Order: sequence, then C-alpha cells, then structure tokens
Amino acid sequence: MEPFPEYEDHDALGLAELVRKKEITETELLDAAIARTEARNPAVNAIVNKLYDYGREAIAAGLPDGPFTGVPYLLKDIGGALGGVTQTRGSRFFADVVPPEDSVIVKRGKQSGLVIFGKTNTPEFGLSLTCEPQLFGPSHNPWDLERTPGGSSGGSSAAVAARIVPMASGGDGFGSIRAPAACCGLVGLKPSRARNTQDPYSGEGNAGQTTEHALTRTVRDSAALLDATAGAGSGDPYVAPPPAGPFLSEVGADPGKLRIAMTSRAPNGAPVASEILDVFKDTAKALADLGHDIEEADPDIDRESVIPIFRTVSAGNVAATLRGHPDGKEPGPEDVERVTAAAAKMGEEMSGGDYVRAIQAQHSLGRQMAAFHGNYDVLLTPGLGMLPPKLGWMDMMLDDADEYWDRVFTFSPFTVWFNITGQPGITLPTGVSETGLPISVQLVAPYGDEATLLRLAAQLEVARPWADRRPAMAGD
Repeated sequence: MEPFPEYEDHDALGLAELVRKKEITETELLDAAIARTEARNPAVNAIVNKLYDYGREAIAAGLPDGPFTGVPYLLKDIGGALGGVTQTRGSRFFADVVPPEDSVIVKRGKQSGLVIFGKTNTPEFGLSLTCEPQLFGPSHNPWDLERTPGGSSGGSSAAVAARIVPMASGGDGFGSIRAPAACCGLVGLKPSRARNTQDPYSGEGNAGQTTEHALTRTVRDSAALLDATAGAGSGDPYVAPPPAGPFLSEVGADPGKLRIAMTSRAPNGAPVASEILDVFKDTAKALADLGHDIEEADPDIDRESVIPIFRTVSAGNVAATLRGHPDGKEPGPEDVERVTAAAAKMGEEMSGGDYVRAIQAQHSLGRQMAAFHGNYDVLLTPGLGMLPPKLGWMDMMLDDADEYWDRVFTFSPFTVWFNITGQPGITLPTGVSETGLPISVQLVAPYGDEATLLRLAAQLEVARPWADRRPAMAGD
C-alpha cells in the first residue's frame, strides 16, 4: 500500500494545514508523492525529470513558513526555470540547457513553502494542446490512457489527475492550462496578462499571449497560489492592475447578481460536440439557479483574425527562440519537430510589418472584448470543442502544418481568443461524458478581474462539485 492513504483526499492547502498542525511531516508528504510517482508515472509519463534529492535537500535546509509549507510540487519543463536544473522545453535542441538561476515565479513558489521534486512533460516549445514530444514520448490521460491529457501543460495535468500531487505548474499561450485542465477534470486558471512576472528571462511571452500559473483540483488552491506568485518583476514592460484584496479571500465571497453572457459559437466556426453542449447548457442553468442573469450574447469581434494573429505571433517567436540557443547552436533537420520547423520557417519569411499588424489586430480584439464587457460581467463558453482525442491525432510530426493547426483549434476553439485579449479565463469540470470523461466550461472576465472569476468559480464548485471524482488509476 502507498504511504499515507489520506494524501489524495486533501488539496494543497489541506496538506499544508496537516503539516502546520504537526499531524504529518514535510518528509512524509514528499515520501507519499514519490511513492505515487513510482507507482503511477510509468502509465501516464507525466514526470520526465525526477528531482527527489532536490526536494529532500530543501526540506533538510528548512522550509519557509508559507501557505503551502511542505506541499509536494512539480514544475512544467518550460516557463518558470529552476536554476541549475536542465530545462529542455520538450525539445532535443534544448535538451542540454541549464538555466543559471530560478525564475522569480519559482522563487515565490518556494517562498510559499512548496517542495519541488520533479519536472513535467511538455510538447516541443509548448506548441501543442497535446503532450507528445519526440524527446520524452507522450503523456497519457489518467481517465483513459489512450487519450491525450491535453497540453502543453499535459504532464502537469496528468500528474494532478493521477493524484500524484494536488497541483502543478503550467503556462497558457493558447489554452495550455485551460485545455489540459478540461481534459483531466481539473481547475485551470489562466490569469490576466502580466499577472505573474516572467522575470528574469523574459519581459513577456509571445507578445503577452503566454501567462504562467498552475493546474489545481480546487478553486481555493488556484487562488492561494496566485496570491503567492502574482506581482511585477524588476523591469517588467507592463503590469496587471492590482487586485483589491487577496485572491483567496474571493473564494466563498458573494459574487452578487452577475450579468453573464453565454455563447457556444467559436471564433473559427468549429462545431461543439453534443455532450459538451449539454454540460454547457446545464452549467448555464446552474448559474441562473444561483441568481445570476444569463443571456445568450455573441461578442462582436473580428473572428477571422483570431487564429492568424496567433499563428503570426507564434511563428515570429519560434524563429527567435531557435536563434537563441545559449551556446549559439543552430538547429539541424533532426533537432526540431516538423510543426516547429514549419512555424520557424513562417517566422523567418514574414516581414516586420506582418508582425506589427498582428500585434495591432491583437490590441483591437482586446478593445472589442472590453466593449462587450461594458454590458456583461462574465462570458460563459464551452471549455473544448470535443472530448480529448486519441494520442497521435495532434502529433507535431504531421507533414501538413495547416492541417495540424486546424486540428488543434477544432479541439480547443475557445481558448486562444483570450490569450490574444489578455483576459483571465478559467475552465471548470462541471460535467461528465457518457463514458466518464470530464467535461468543462470556461468562464471569462474583463482584463484584470480574476476576483469575479474566483467568486463565481467557487460558487459553481459547490453547485456542481467535482472534488470526489477521480480516475480509476488513482486511489480510492
């Protein structure tokens, strides 16, 4: 039997409370997480760099007194860097790169008491909403091992869903927290643009489209972690509006009567599976029963620009990344995957004017959504367009990059929209498919207003509870 069977019954704040009350030690918690890693990771391939000694040394040195003291934690292998530890970005080209210092978001996580003991799988450069890198092989969805756990934070979503840890880090550039959370029945919050700093390695990610945070099982863990990590870093080019108070204080607070718009019309016209629509409508009914005003309303935005903006900005950034190996290396034909190579080629061939026009169109979409939120506090959409597909369907080794991106945005047509506008969005697992797979909705608030999202998400967590659902491979 794995140690401490009750480990999986607690979220991160709950585990920290046990440590605070001396009902369990930090070492015993880490041993519980390591035992579950050894038992379950072979099936899901979530953790690609085991840092057990790193975690043990942190405990031996003495942990800071914070909201998560003693809680085992995993870092996605792209984004927030761990100094002195390889950060591959899921790529053979960067497989030997070791960042010299911790990112500020990682330092803040450590100060909150988290115990880092591994790094999780990610697709190359985070360029997919599945997690199937050539470097490490695919991660598997604990609810159905033949299906994707989503991506790019797919290793993190698989680890949390398998109950190896109560939460793990993620980054979201076009849905990479929200989509894997939806695939695996988790809470996936993408904070507002610049809520979490990318100091010291970057001023912004993909022209502000990428935001770092985490995948959690509960709303309160997501809020408390954001309290621990949010805030500007030194020299940041811009910052998110400061919150009125702690994010954790919003969990359980009365949101009042909100004006909620609902739409299932994707910007790219992608269809939405009937089971997902059923959960979307049921969640809207739940929100109405909670006393909110629900109205079908489709935002008046330039829909045709959404995916071209993303692809242009992404391509330019991929091209720059491949020119930025710290040793000055240039990639050979076997160093990067086909979709990555195609994106880099697009980035090298487009003009500076093409890139600037994409940024201008991005800002225009942000203003269009700001105008929409003059009438509505929150927008409700489906979380995904379809249930998690079988592994291989979104493989970055496809020869046809256009077909690849068509599949990505058929699977998740609603998420990239809000990377472009910079708004906070959260996916919540409010339903279940006929075959037992989680189904999620997405809530979106105006830029800077995570507080409203957290109040409303916490209401739904009570009205449509999901905490007791777990895949068969996790403990009872």
